[in-house]
Amino acid sequence: MAVYTDVSFEELEALLRDYDVGQPLSFKGIAEGVENSNFYLQTDRGAFFLTLYEKRVSEADLPFFLGLMEHLAARGIACPQPIRRRDGGQWSTLNGRPAALVTFLNGLSLKRPDAVHCAAAGAALARMHAAGADFALARPNALGPEGWGELVAKTAEGADGIETGLRELIAGSHSEIVAQWPAQLPRGVIHADLFPDNVLFMNASVSGLIDFYFACNDAYAYDLAVMLNAWCFESDGGFNVTKSASLIGAYRRERELSAAEIAALPVLSAGAALRFLLTRLYDRLNHDPNALVRPKDPRDFSRRLRFHRRVKNAAEYGL
Repeated sequence: MAVYTDVSFEELEALLRDYDVGQPLSFKGIAEGVENSNFYLQTDRGAFFLTLYEKRVSEADLPFFLGLMEHLAARGIACPQPIRRRDGGQWSTLNGRPAALVTFLNGLSLKRPDAVHCAAAGAALARMHAAGADFALARPNALGPEGWGELVAKTAEGADGIETGLRELIAGSHSEIVAQWPAQLPRGVIHADLFPDNVLFMNASVSGLIDFYFACNDAYAYDLAVMLNAWCFESDGGFNVTKSASLIGAYRRERELSAAEIAALPVLSAGAALRFLLTRLYDRLNHDPNALVRPKDPRDFSRRLRFHRRVKNAAEYGL
């Protein structure tokens, strides 16, 4: 269960005095998420999600994250809406951690989405990009190319203990991808982590986008490349071009890609694979054995990285 900091019912009651959300009826820790402590709260006025921010989320970034969710929700994007305190504040402090209360969204995340779900998610990403275009705040992508070098250095010694040849793959890929990284692509607010577990469905329709805590300003096409990695590979490591074509096609019906964005998709996709390989590898090498959450396998993304480095042009993604 993704709970690093416990919250007693007495502590919850004290927190809720600062909010106008009614009386608590049920409160429990939940397993979703690996970065923060998350709780489901049911009151006599509805359902909410309480997050205590741990690890990678800086309190200085909360105005961006929470403000973005407010902004997107006001423009019709189904995402958690932060509940402001009675005094107008966006978040509180609980047990020494920043804590925010947001609305709870109905829907299920899918472990094995099919092409129809990929299309729905791709269209939802494009609509999110459009809705965030006039968001006033900005946040650089701390896990973009400028941040990879530090992770490469920190994981080099232990990489081959996870997979033979992984250190060489990472070093060579890092140099090659950074050298080819495109500039001047259309950019704005991106989600940067829109994996299937961050998209909720009711039947085949998207009912919500969640977990905006890696959101930042970067190239829109990079966000699409993250989704190609997250949605279009099967459990055996194979790339599903039908899912890719569905995802990209649905995105393009909402927001057309420029020629430069299309040409850049292979290197952007390789970069996205490298980013998740590095963070998963770092988490595996630095895992606390007492933690209740098991780190994800970085080798899924070493396979994806090798695939993208073999791609010659975006037509191989089903365009």
